[in-house]
Amino acid sequence: MSYNNFEGSFKKMILSVGIVFGMLFNGMSPAEAYPVFAQQNYENPREANGRIVCANCHLAQKSVELEVPQAVLPDTVFEAVVKIPYDKQVQQVLGNGKKGDINVGMVLILPEGFELAPADRVPEEMQKKVGKLFYTPYSPEKKNILIVGPVAGKNYSEMVIPILSPDPAKNKNVSYLKYPIYLGGNRGRGQVYPDGSKSNNNVFNSPATGKITSIAVGKKAYEITIETSNGQSIVEKIPAGPELLIKEGDTVQQDQPLTNNPNVGGFGQKDEEIVLQNPARIQGLLAFFFTVLLAQVLLVLKKKQFEKVQLAEMNF
Repeated sequence: MSYNNFEGSFKKMILSVGIVFGMLFNGMSPAEAYPVFAQQNYENPREANGRIVCANCHLAQKSVELEVPQAVLPDTVFEAVVKIPYDKQVQQVLGNGKKGDINVGMVLILPEGFELAPADRVPEEMQKKVGKLFYTPYSPEKKNILIVGPVAGKNYSEMVIPILSPDPAKNKNVSYLKYPIYLGGNRGRGQVYPDGSKSNNNVFNSPATGKITSIAVGKKAYEITIETSNGQSIVEKIPAGPELLIKEGDTVQQDQPLTNNPNVGGFGQKDEEIVLQNPARIQGLLAFFFTVLLAQVLLVLKKKQFEKVQLAEMNF
């Protein structure tokens, strides 16, 4: 094995360990780790049309908020604040069909060169705001993309991310410019799995027009038998979780909802801009302001001096 292949394999192993550690640290099981789906299926979480891929599974639209400084200096640590608002009294349908608290998760796409701040660079006050959240890079090659979740929404509907800005003096691929930052945040489970199948956090419709002849209730699913007008029997399996809107003997139309919509969550995107500011520009601006202020003061003093001389001549 070549050194480059070994290095790549080692990085992937470290990332996997970090992801698993993050899930355990946040008290979640791998089956609930929806951000991993995006990591496994998409090299970049932001598609060419600007949509973040989480929207492929989390179909409902909800709002998210992102707060970042207007400008930052190079090689400095600053905080980005992510807010994922929702009603904390509401519960969602879990994978086993029971009700439980809503989880939240997010992906933050930073400009090239920006990355998660090292622990030894994060101020103590900022560390308290971050809490026990464990952010991980999207991949070893994309350290500028950070993900977290799913985590308990009651505790982390507002997240603080410590970010380290790049230094153009050390990184020639970075310039003093205005850069975009993209946020994708979700609350609750998705309605579609990456393979295209529905989760139980969804509405289930009738596959045909006919009469419901039986409803078999199991521990993990319902089996609804629909008899069509030509005598054909169709069995529709619905996982536990959604509430049935029909009963035996009802006549249903094709695509008529058989269940309610149990989804209480959704996904949202937000874009912000940040300026990587050149310290020399700030120093030059301050020098300009000082020069203008000094000139104004000298003009006022000169005017006062001229008025005194004029008054003295008049008295003479």
